[in-house]
Amino acid sequence: MSAVASLRRVGLPRLIVHVSVLVICIIWLIPTLGILVTSFREAGQITASGWWTAFTGAAETSAARLGEPSTARQEGANYVISGSVFEGGKGGTVRAFGTRVAAPTEFTAGQAADIGNGETLTVNEDGSYTYSKNAPFEGRGKRVYLSVATPPSFTTENYRTVLTSQGIGQSFVNSLTVAVPATIIPILIAAFAAYALSWMEFPGRALIIALVVGLIVVPLQMSLIPLLKMYNEIGNFFGVPSRSYAGIWLAHSAFGMPLAIYLLRNYISGLPREIIESARVDGASDFEIFVKIILPLSFPALASFSIFQFLWTWNDLLVAMVFLGTGKDQLVLTGALNALLGSMGGKWEILTASAFITIVVPIIVFFALQRYLVRGLLAGSVKGG
Repeated sequence: MSAVASLRRVGLPRLIVHVSVLVICIIWLIPTLGILVTSFREAGQITASGWWTAFTGAAETSAARLGEPSTARQEGANYVISGSVFEGGKGGTVRAFGTRVAAPTEFTAGQAADIGNGETLTVNEDGSYTYSKNAPFEGRGKRVYLSVATPPSFTTENYRTVLTSQGIGQSFVNSLTVAVPATIIPILIAAFAAYALSWMEFPGRALIIALVVGLIVVPLQMSLIPLLKMYNEIGNFFGVPSRSYAGIWLAHSAFGMPLAIYLLRNYISGLPREIIESARVDGASDFEIFVKIILPLSFPALASFSIFQFLWTWNDLLVAMVFLGTGKDQLVLTGALNALLGSMGGKWEILTASAFITIVVPIIVFFALQRYLVRGLLAGSVKGG
C-alpha cells in the first residue's frame, strides 16, 4: 500500500508537468495551424468561414440575378422564368436563399417561397430555379441572395502572388543574408572569448567578466544611436557606405555578443579540467585545445545561442531599418510584411501567406537544434567558475 502511495506521489507531479507542457504546445500550435490553412484558402472562403471549416467545406453568401423578363414563358395563367443561379459562376450546393440582403437564408433550398405580389420562387440545391408570377414580369431580373456550400478548395496562388508580385521573395533573400552571418560572427568571436575567460589566466579577467554581465542588460534602444554614429564616422573615414550589410552584421554581432560570451563561458568553464590539462601535458597549444576539444564538447551551448541569435536577427525590424535602410532592394522580410499590412490590410490570404513564409525558417531552425537547447541553457545556468 505504501509503495502504491509513493508511486502516486512521484507519478502525479510528472503527469501534471507533461499535461501542462502538452496543453501549452497545443495552444501555441493552433494559431500556427490556422495561419498555414488560411494561407492556402481563397479570399471568398476566408471571409465566409473560419479556417477550421476548410476541410469540411464552407457556406458562402453570394448574390445572383435571375433571368430577364424577356426570357419568361407563359404557362397557363402564370408567367415563368427558369434557369440556374450558377450560370457563369463557380457552382456549389445551395443550402438556403432569400430576396433581401438582410435575410439571405430566409427560405430553405427546394422550398416554394411566396415572396408577395403574386410571385413564387423556388431555388433547388443544384442551383436551378423556377420563378413564376401571375402577371407579366417588368423591369430587370430579380436579385436573390444565396447561402452556398462549397467543397474544400485550396490554392497555391497566394504564395505565388506573394513571392513574385509583392516583392517578398527578395526580402526573404535579404533576411537570410542578414541573419546567417549575424549568427555565425558573434558565435565565432564569443567562443574564442569564452575560452580565454574560462581557461586562460591574465590580468583583468574578472573585470571583463563583470563587464560582459553588465552589458547583457543594456537596452538596445539606448545603444542604437551611439553605435550608428560610431559606425558612420568609421565608414566615412574608410569610405564604406552608410547603408550596407556589413553595418547590420556588426550591429547584430555587437548586440548579441554579451549574451553569447556569458552562455559559452559558463558552459566551457564547466568542462572537465582533466581533459584540458591532459591536452596541455601532451603539448597541445591553446588554439589546438580550443578547436579539437572545446568546440566539439560545447556544441549544445553553441546550438542554444544560435537559436536565440537567429530568431532575433530574423525577426528584427528596428536594427534593419536603421543600418540597412528601407529601400526595396534592402528591405528585410519583417519590413516587407509590415508594408503589406498597410497596403493589403483586408487581403488575409496574402497576409497569412506572407506571415507563414516569415515563420517557416525559424520553425525549421528551432526543430533542427531544439534537442540541444535545454541541455546548453541548463549547463550554462548551473556552471559558474
